[in-house]
Amino acid sequence: MSDSDKIPYLDPSPETGAAFLKRDIRGEIVMLNLLRFREVADYENFPQLAPPAPISGQAAYEKYIEHTLPFLEASGGELTYVGTGGDYMIGPPGEGWDMALLVRQSSVASFMAFASDAAYLAGMGHRIAAVTDSRMLPLQDASKAKSG
Repeated sequence: MSDSDKIPYLDPSPETGAAFLKRDIRGEIVMLNLLRFREVADYENFPQLAPPAPISGQAAYEKYIEHTLPFLEASGGELTYVGTGGDYMIGPPGEGWDMALLVRQSSVASFMAFASDAAYLAGMGHRIAAVTDSRMLPLQDASKAKSG
């Protein structure tokens, strides 16, 4: 395992955000999310969101989904799939994920508006408390992707 494999990824970097926008995706996008949860959610930096008793990272993420869905749907998006993860069948051994999600958005502009909505961001602490590592891969319908 290289050192870069040990780095948790929790948010887009300025470079990955710029690369996403540079792809100039037209039309619908689907975000593939892979998530690894804390055993116990860490609300240290978000005491206003903390439940009265400790909860698992997965339970905190479920609170994040509950908070997020109205904003996602209002922006034209939808949560199309939530699945329990595990270890890869083809991939690095021991690199398991606890959950996988597919989130559809009507456009990059809709996604960006959703992701920058202050009311949505007010619940982001649930996600931060829940997740120890994640991946997000923007997917475009291959039949609509620009070639060359």
